[in-house]
Amino acid sequence: MSLASREPGPASAAPPSDAQLAELLRTARTIAVVGLSSKRWRASYGVSEFLQSAGYRILPVNPNESEILGEKCYARLEDIPEKPDIVDVFRRSEAVPEVVDAAIGIGARAVWMQEGVVHEAAAARARQAGLLVVMDRCILREHHRLLR
Repeated sequence: MSLASREPGPASAAPPSDAQLAELLRTARTIAVVGLSSKRWRASYGVSEFLQSAGYRILPVNPNESEILGEKCYARLEDIPEKPDIVDVFRRSEAVPEVVDAAIGIGARAVWMQEGVVHEAAAARARQAGLLVVMDRCILREHHRLLR
């Protein structure tokens, strides 16, 4: 489901503006990628590889991996020794509440749910905690669209 096809909700649930997204992408330095795969053909790998080439530090989060894209892999967000600016979610929508709770707990600035990943209740919790929330959008495409 695309964002354009959703009924608008209350102002607090409105998707971030282009200006907010551009500011986030300009100021972020570290991105924790939950569900990052070492398989090169997976979207998570290609997107993360691009983000790395664009100057972001990638913090892979996958309990089944030890290293991806030259970075140590962490089993959980809570295991990362530094605070990521963005938590980028490449997991199924039903896994989002746990990821959002962890993102809130570690003090991330934003939760970014990739295309096809939507969880309204978890998004509302993240917004209430002061996080910027992006749902059902590709961070690579938004980076190209807003920062090129």
